[in-house]
Amino acid sequence: MTARRPCPPAPGPLEEYAARFDDLFFSLAQRRGFREYLTGLLAPRERNKTITCLAGAEPVAGAGMPGVQRLQFFLSESPWEAEQVNDRRLELLREEPATAPHDSGVIVIDDSGDRKDGTATAHVGRQWLGRLGKTDNGIVTVTTVWTDGRVYYPLHATPYTPAHHFTSGRSDPAFRTKPQLAAALAARGKKAGFGCRAVVADCAYSVSDDWYLALREAGLAYVVALKPHRGTWARAGQPHTPIEAAHALTWKDAKHPGDWTAVERHFRNGHTETWWAADARLGGYGPDAPCRLVVATTDPAGLPEKATWYLATNLPHPDTPDTTAGPHPPADLAEIVRLYGLRPWIEQSYKQIKDELGWADFQVRSARAIRRHQTLINCAFSFCWDQWFAPPGPLDATAPDPCPEEGPERGTRHTPPGPAALLAQGLTRYPFLAHPSHHPHPMVASLDRHGPTP
Repeated sequence: MTARRPCPPAPGPLEEYAARFDDLFFSLAQRRGFREYLTGLLAPRERNKTITCLAGAEPVAGAGMPGVQRLQFFLSESPWEAEQVNDRRLELLREEPATAPHDSGVIVIDDSGDRKDGTATAHVGRQWLGRLGKTDNGIVTVTTVWTDGRVYYPLHATPYTPAHHFTSGRSDPAFRTKPQLAAALAARGKKAGFGCRAVVADCAYSVSDDWYLALREAGLAYVVALKPHRGTWARAGQPHTPIEAAHALTWKDAKHPGDWTAVERHFRNGHTETWWAADARLGGYGPDAPCRLVVATTDPAGLPEKATWYLATNLPHPDTPDTTAGPHPPADLAEIVRLYGLRPWIEQSYKQIKDELGWADFQVRSARAIRRHQTLINCAFSFCWDQWFAPPGPLDATAPDPCPEEGPERGTRHTPPGPAALLAQGLTRYPFLAHPSHHPHPMVASLDRHGPTP
């Protein structure tokens, strides 16, 4: 068997991470493209991380350069499987003790849209874009994130295809709604070995019966938000909406809480807050029913809109008879509040994936290329966790002090010498600071120079 030709190494610690994917690529060009793409995503940029930017070329004018064309072919035409790359990424996360999943975490479901012009790009259409807060032309992707409040990382992603892309519209057998896509991704995450206490989602998913049925078939518990004014069937004189059910609960004050129970919320920065939670009754919801309605708030008397949650869950109440016979362990009010309190971590991942790594900066049209770009973004995100938990690398103590002593009147200086690897080598193109795109190796290699802050 012919030995593989050596691939130019990726900068710094990225090479060790990228080498774990080498057996998934068939050629030297693919292995090189994988390294170059990740290097471009991780290095800081002053403009959107399109392919010309990742290759260090000028926008538009540099589109024909060999480096740009090489990355374009790697993303759009080269025969490699994005799903295999993503499976390997998840395998590495499971093998690392610091990022390994456990049954106390959650799988968070959400979708996020990004503006895209034209009509020729796959999945594009006029639809609600939550990132912009309006209906516009763009692409919406349904994503899942695993988190326990300490670590968080994406699992799977699939773009939503609007109905007008199908011959028979919404009645086409191939059409899938966002809740249907989300439930399939959650089941896929469980099958991939990412166990969780529950699947968590906002109120956009609580209106879909298909979503509930798919999670039940997959054996997954859920904690999902309800719209406070969404009505349901109930007898006359009984509450018909979640907010009416919350107002029906008794409350006097903190010393006489009535139906409410104090719940202490703990945040990652050490901050704590006292919330109040209660099981409410609404139609078929109840503490002794298959689906519970849990209300959590900072003020049971006023039920402030931005600090009150109305949650539906199939996790049984601790006092329910024969809880051991059910598919899910019981959960008290504090556990329900803790689980839904982990939902914002998917929003935090969006900030880093979109603002730092360039999730929406692709300039390709095909569905395969879009999915590949998203997979490579997730690889770059996971590499950051790989380095976060890696032991700190040694500093280069041989570099000269950039600010030497100029006289005894300045006193004793305690500034440590700067690592030489952080300095751009060679001449810059213009008479000012070196641009990071001209020196990607020292910029990415710097990830291995310092451990995480406490």
